Amino acid sequence: MEIPGVAEIRGLHEKYAPNAAALDLVFTHCEIVRSLAEQLISASGLDVDADLVRAGCLLHDIGVYRLFDEQGRVDKANYVRHGVLGHELLEAEGFPEPLCRFCSCHTGVGLTKADIEAQGLPLPPLDYTAVTVEERLVMYADNFHSKTTPPKFVTADSYSAYLGRFGQDKVLAFQSMRGAFGEPVLTELAAVHGHAIT
Repeated sequence: MEIPGVAEIRGLHEKYAPNAAALDLVFTHCEIVRSLAEQLISASGLDVDADLVRAGCLLHDIGVYRLFDEQGRVDKANYVRHGVLGHELLEAEGFPEPLCRFCSCHTGVGLTKADIEAQGLPLPPLDYTAVTVEERLVMYADNFHSKTTPPKFVTADSYSAYLGRFGQDKVLAFQSMRGAFGEPVLTELAAVHGHAIT
């Protein structure tokens, strides 16, 4: 499988971003997630395809662009669809399934068919869960940074507490990844980007 480089992926973001502010928000987040994943790989010596993880981090949120309206606002009611929308976008661009899955299988700690049905989420009732170690690492790293206004970094303890509202199974899934991948150091990245840590 041919893995796209940073320049090619940035070009794809530029193609789909509706404006410069959206590009800055989404692509900066993707770059931060890449930095977090690289830090986790380096600290733990994980045996992963680092190029695939890099591409997955940089591509995972590309579907967010499809949720911006003409005024530059994001459709929050349908935000949970951004992964599926990204999968469709990459598929239409001719990307192979392993790259498309980084979009559809990164939300939270994974969405199951049961989650979708129980919560009435606007998604096809399927399982959207990370399977490979690369998918799991991208999903995990994504949880440490949020595109809120303003963007912020999230500690492992804060994210774990947030997951509690979705059930103990989600907390346990996160704790499993925490044990497998460790915790990233957020302070330096937070200082570089000027984002708070919560």
